[in-house]
Amino acid sequence: MAPRTTEQYEEIRETRKHQIMEVALKMFADKGYESSSISSIAREAKISKGLLYNYFKSKEDLLIQIVEGGFQEMLSYFDPNKDGILTRDEFIYFIEEMFGLMNRNVIHYKLYFSLMLQPMVWELFKPKFAEAIAPFMVTLAEYYKRKGSTDPEAEAIMVGAMLDGIGFNYIFNPDIYPLDRVKQMIIDRFV
Repeated sequence: MAPRTTEQYEEIRETRKHQIMEVALKMFADKGYESSSISSIAREAKISKGLLYNYFKSKEDLLIQIVEGGFQEMLSYFDPNKDGILTRDEFIYFIEEMFGLMNRNVIHYKLYFSLMLQPMVWELFKPKFAEAIAPFMVTLAEYYKRKGSTDPEAEAIMVGAMLDGIGFNYIFNPDIYPLDRVKQMIIDRFV
């Protein structure tokens, strides 16, 4: 058997890191950040606590990487050509992808909303969240300005808050929440 290449080692490392993040995501979402220890995450991931520290500096670092990855995935669907100008088609694409993410990544949204309700933990993310979301809000406000809105900034804030509210309700009441109908109403009324 030939020795592994640097690329193979890096692929193994990334796979293991992703597995640890998936275990931690589930534990943080189900048990809460404070109740999930590095030891329990390592045990669930079937690695030693020491090895986990080869991938993440701390439990805080692990949580930050999970949340940042989720933010980046969500924002990757917004203004897909990244020209700073949101078109109607791009906005529809974003809404459709956001609703798809809600369906595919329920656990991530559960974590996101639970962190918002834990003020001491949310403080870790407020600056990064504000930084990540600022270009989104500016581009969305510009979209509403071009559409003739009298208060495009407030309209952008309202749409962002509405998407958060829809996500929150769907995550905690998926069996009774008509996600497809709500998605179509948002497209019809706000795009």
